[in-house]
Amino acid sequence: MPLVRLPGVYRPQADTHLLASVVARMPPPVGARVLDVCTGTGALALTAARLGGTEVTAVDISWRAVLSVWLNAFRHGLPVRARRQSFMDTDGRFDLVLANPPYVPAAAATADRAARAWDAGADGRTLLDPLCDLAPRLLAPSGCLLLVHSDVSGVDTTLDRLRAGGLRAEEVARRRNPFGPVMHARAAFLEDAGLIERGRRHEDLVVIRAER
Repeated sequence: MPLVRLPGVYRPQADTHLLASVVARMPPPVGARVLDVCTGTGALALTAARLGGTEVTAVDISWRAVLSVWLNAFRHGLPVRARRQSFMDTDGRFDLVLANPPYVPAAAATADRAARAWDAGADGRTLLDPLCDLAPRLLAPSGCLLLVHSDVSGVDTTLDRLRAGGLRAEEVARRRNPFGPVMHARAAFLEDAGLIERGRRHEDLVVIRAER
């Protein structure tokens, strides 16, 4: 579906599309309470609402993202509520939690506003780790988390962290993509940090499902 995207808001890319395809394959039950964290344009929240979620909340720390979600929900007539807040400040239990958080390793912090949508510390886990730790408190008794990130950021670490919180976690989708401009520009850093093998110029995008 066509989406409004204000400047500086993350443009839906291969990771968004992969997670959306999993949501379509594993749709929320009718009437589900859905939370989409680090929502950007709200693409995933809108997908969940279109597939049956009736109480869908999309959160992001960016005002521009929140406004983009509001405009897109209004434009498509879908019941999505947008809030400016960190997922770490979110209360409630949800039947489905969707997450495409920043996960790209970065050698140093940057003042680039757009880079906040993907930069995630030296190992790419600045937000992944707190999200994994918080997941058990966000899920309703029969709820599940669907999370997408690059294998460069540590798939096994995510699975182990979710399982340590008492959740069943497994990989449910994987897609290989060539490095985009950001990853290409950081290839030498990623090699030196031991996050990729020398000469590697691709990543696997992985969707992880976790449930009680």
